Amino acid sequence: METRPADASVVLDHVTRRHPGGETPVTALDDVSVTFAHGTFTAVMGPSGSGKTTLLQCAAGLERPQAGRVLVAGHDLARLSERKRTLLRRERIGFVFQSFNLLPSLTAAQNVALPLRLAGRRPDPALVRQGLAAVGLAERTGHRPAQLSGGQQQRVALARALVTRPAVLFADEPTGALDASTSRQLLQLMRTLVDRHAQTLVMVTHDPLAAACADRVLFLADGRLTGELTDPTPDAVTTRMLHLEASC
Repeated sequence: METRPADASVVLDHVTRRHPGGETPVTALDDVSVTFAHGTFTAVMGPSGSGKTTLLQCAAGLERPQAGRVLVAGHDLARLSERKRTLLRRERIGFVFQSFNLLPSLTAAQNVALPLRLAGRRPDPALVRQGLAAVGLAERTGHRPAQLSGGQQQRVALARALVTRPAVLFADEPTGALDASTSRQLLQLMRTLVDRHAQTLVMVTHDPLAAACADRVLFLADGRLTGELTDPTPDAVTTRMLHLEASC
């Protein structure tokens, strides 16, 4: 049964996005329609240049499509002013990237509280501590990034992304800078967010093991959706990617 836009965290409806490219613009997304239902974990995969990051940027309201519409938590982004779109991103959208993007002079607790301060809200210390405890860093609130391992820094980044309780969490290669063991721990934590707390999560990854943690995997090539896998396994994801790359 098709998820109605009002019931979904994010909807892309016939979205096309082109980037300037000399004489001929580059079509990064070509008439893409996809729904990310509430409380689901979706991985997005595809060859380099397939449009994965552009999909994330458009879904998060960071880039405007030339055609189609994007709805986040029921709001049509094209109908919002720049100010309201910025507020929506701050309050309803979370980001985790491969680079942790923590401020080195701030403690873990201060980094987590930063989105609240940017939104003009006074951070609740108990809420910040709760967020760090949820990612296993209850004893690290006063530590600065240089005092934390890479995996711990990424956990702080995850807590920071979740502190506003966003409708959707976007993750762009979140395990790319981590070793295998730490990657597994982070992915298990992300899986728990979906299963126990009904968080909607959309993750771009090149790793079949990471993708297999999701409920489904979307495959992109040349800016178009070419198919998906539900209940994916690493072998099934790898096979699909090999076929996709061979056809490009």
